[in-house]
Amino acid sequence: MKPVMITIDGLRVEAEAGAPVLEAAKKAGIKIPTLCYLKEINEIGACRVCLVEVQGARALQASCVTPVSEGMVVRTNTPAIRQARKLNLELIMSNHLRECLTCHRSTNCELQQLASDLGIVELRFAGEMPPYDPDLSSPSLVRDPRKCILCRRCVSVCEKVQQVGAIAPQERGFNTVIAPAFLDPLGSVACVNCGQCALVCPTAAIHEKDQVAEVWAALADPRKHVVVQTAPATRVSIGEMFGLEPGSVATGKMVAALRRLGFDKVFDTDFTADLTIMEEGSELLRRLEEGGQLPLITSCSPGWIKFIEHFYPDMLGHLSSCKSPQQMFGALAKTYYAQKAGLDPEDIFVVSIMPCTAKKFEAGREEMNGSGHTDVDVVLTTRELGRMLKEAGVDFNALAEEEYDAPFGITTGAGVIFGATGGVMEAALRTAYELVTGNSLVSLDFQEVRGLDGVKEASVNLNGTTLNVAVAHGLGNARELLERVKSGRQYHFIEIMCCPGGCIGGGGQPIPTNREIREKRSAGIYRADASMPLRKSHENPAVQALYKEFLGEPLGHKSHQLLHTGYTPRDRH
Repeated sequence: MKPVMITIDGLRVEAEAGAPVLEAAKKAGIKIPTLCYLKEINEIGACRVCLVEVQGARALQASCVTPVSEGMVVRTNTPAIRQARKLNLELIMSNHLRECLTCHRSTNCELQQLASDLGIVELRFAGEMPPYDPDLSSPSLVRDPRKCILCRRCVSVCEKVQQVGAIAPQERGFNTVIAPAFLDPLGSVACVNCGQCALVCPTAAIHEKDQVAEVWAALADPRKHVVVQTAPATRVSIGEMFGLEPGSVATGKMVAALRRLGFDKVFDTDFTADLTIMEEGSELLRRLEEGGQLPLITSCSPGWIKFIEHFYPDMLGHLSSCKSPQQMFGALAKTYYAQKAGLDPEDIFVVSIMPCTAKKFEAGREEMNGSGHTDVDVVLTTRELGRMLKEAGVDFNALAEEEYDAPFGITTGAGVIFGATGGVMEAALRTAYELVTGNSLVSLDFQEVRGLDGVKEASVNLNGTTLNVAVAHGLGNARELLERVKSGRQYHFIEIMCCPGGCIGGGGQPIPTNREIREKRSAGIYRADASMPLRKSHENPAVQALYKEFLGEPLGHKSHQLLHTGYTPRDRH
């Protein structure tokens, strides 16, 4: 649209016609406070802390929903504006649970920060507390209405980005609460546990279910042999918990930090990411050769799995039967590793460090016990690990880098890139191309499947056979891609990741997580890949040894028992 000229606090600013005053001010370097605003997702003017004066208007205007127009004159810093913002914020805080010192989001809470920024030093109003208790029914998330400010950011992300619609405003007036329909428990509805709601919540009204105490207990138990695995995406985000730039590759420091906590072995989920490529790639080739159901769709993302179970159960046959790398690791830790280390599987306690809240749900699925034991005992998010390290007094930034333990610490760049959207596809193509054609790839970088476009498509020539592939991240984009399949679009292989950006944007990652931060983390993932001496899953010598010594072959009997599973239709309500 044609730009317009407006005046903000005496500055002449060029802005796009119809854009919110808030965005025009930001462009001019003027910060207007907000609580409910998410650009292009939640622009509803609900919190009323972004008020400004517009010349000619009879009252103060919410800058997030007031469009600019030619010649508009705006003021953002007058006594009346400051007084109104403070008053509105005090009213919001009047019925907010005041346990800031013990809150998960203390020092990282937008409400707390805004109160400081606006100079609120006393609360003049004491309102009645909301008549709702915390909802602890979900294995992944805690919903606490006592800390909710009704900004509706969680609702907008769940509805517009993920297109799940698990939560919405219920009741009316003072009794309004963000909850599932009929005030049902979150754990009983079609929530996919992705945690994107927790990422955008400005307070701790929705947060991950904390399991740090369970891990401390296991580490303190002399009967337990406690091993930990770290997901690919955690290496480019854990540093944010200690002030490092998003995307900083902190793999070695993270390994050292985990050893300081007392883990007996520190392993890398990248190992079983490489293993996933061997199993999933073999499954794809088998379906291509034997006429199996196509397209084959990846099964690494537990939020995506629960989504298809709820909303597209008729398409479950397209899913790969592979467990996720997290669950493959747990199964092998309690079989192959137990044998090599001479340990009783009952004594092995497996902890996962994941960027994902849905992994907590996945670890508890009843089918995840092919070894006769629960694959994974506890899942901690990146945020939980950060809090655990701080509790232990670990000076993360001062640590010297250390290496993972063998055998599950020998990995490739193909395993690393699982952390970004398109990474599973790219890793699979690197291996499939070379196994099918017998030729080495000139370039290992499949740029067509990289980036933050919602849906990406590509075609790859495999020895005369054209392989049509697609990649989607975020469940709204997944829904669009599935509808293309149902309408007859021909694909052979599809990667779907539940969270925007893939695992680097997972619901358990440090807050804030926005598009700019996702881009930086993705760049870190690809830097880590490029620095690896091995970049193809089929060249991992530890994976080759695993098949020779224990599994036999991809899709063999033992692989099927330990590394594969099935999924089931679920009610969508």
